[in-house]
Amino acid sequence: MTADNRVTISRPEDILGFIPHALGLWPKESLVAITLRGQTLGATLRVDLPTEGSERVLAEYSRRIGEYLEADHEADGALLAIFSDEGWDAGGAVPHGLPLLEALEPVLARTGLALRDAWFIGSEFWRSAFCADRECCPLPGRPVDQIRDSRLNAEMVFRGSSVRESPGLLGPGDQPVRDPEFMRAEAATLEELLRRWRSRKAFEEMLEVWTGVLDSGGPEEFDGEAAAFLRASLRVPAWRDAVVVLAAAGKSVACGGAEAFHFFGHEDDEGDGLVIPQGLCSPAPVAAKSTEATDVNALRYGDVLLGLYPETPDWSRVASLDRVLAMLSRHGGGEARAATLTIRGWIQWCRGSGSFAAELLSEADAEHRGYRLAELLGEVVKRGTVCGWAKSKSSAWRKFGGAAA
Repeated sequence: MTADNRVTISRPEDILGFIPHALGLWPKESLVAITLRGQTLGATLRVDLPTEGSERVLAEYSRRIGEYLEADHEADGALLAIFSDEGWDAGGAVPHGLPLLEALEPVLARTGLALRDAWFIGSEFWRSAFCADRECCPLPGRPVDQIRDSRLNAEMVFRGSSVRESPGLLGPGDQPVRDPEFMRAEAATLEELLRRWRSRKAFEEMLEVWTGVLDSGGPEEFDGEAAAFLRASLRVPAWRDAVVVLAAAGKSVACGGAEAFHFFGHEDDEGDGLVIPQGLCSPAPVAAKSTEATDVNALRYGDVLLGLYPETPDWSRVASLDRVLAMLSRHGGGEARAATLTIRGWIQWCRGSGSFAAELLSEADAEHRGYRLAELLGEVVKRGTVCGWAKSKSSAWRKFGGAAA
């Protein structure tokens, strides 16, 4: 589910042209629901169409859609669009989709959402689900090019938005370089980090390095030493998770969660600090026992991963993390690349894009079979769970309007 985006819409073609830009792709075999707050578009939700049309399946499917849309507490109406190529051969009003609409309408009404309009969209034609006027809605429908050529679609393109025909964030330029020498350097760095991973001093130095990288937006590219250090830090599971928490919730939560999980061994703080590559900002000296106030709560890490804490994440820093991970993933394959793809998948899920999240998590599993975090997040996405931040207008990511207020 994505946050609302202020655009001027005057025709159905504009609404339908807005949907692919809100999602980042042209939906296929999907139901797209948009909440309405008066005349204002609210949240946009895309889910796969049900695999069968039995009354029981449609009832359960509709109940789940109602729960998702109910999260938009300010909404009083909804629009529905069914993207499918089934049913157009008969040249009628795509009757196979009508039972789904009939199952959804009373569910929406019980949640206080009036079904304002609905449409069927195929590869070649689109039509209103309720219009029977042959002059207004000729059979089998109007050309889909009317949607692609709509005024709003042109406005979105002008804003810099693009639409993919199918999920596919990764292109040829995202393939990793296979450099044995670099991988040996990364392995050597990892060996050193694993000797120090329970040191509070090393942990906080690592977080300071990542803070500097994220807050600077990252360079256009990392040199080999810097990339090896950052990638190796993501191969230490406790540090990887801390980087995610750092980006979304800040250093105090990352440190507090680590302390609550008893990561630190005091005897490990006696050694020298980490060797930071020159290509990265060297952190300020960290005392063996930091005096900075921390949020010591073992539940925080899980809450951050599910989008339940904080109330609004640091979307700017999360976006910076996504850019940095994209660069690091190209430096080599293996476990480190799986970590970057997994975290990027989590970011897409937090932004409300389950399709893109599934693609990245699948790539992570293909890169490093059995990568546990990718498996766990993959199950969350498959169940259709919506990220907590994406459920609220105030905290959801805004594709066209920057971070949420």
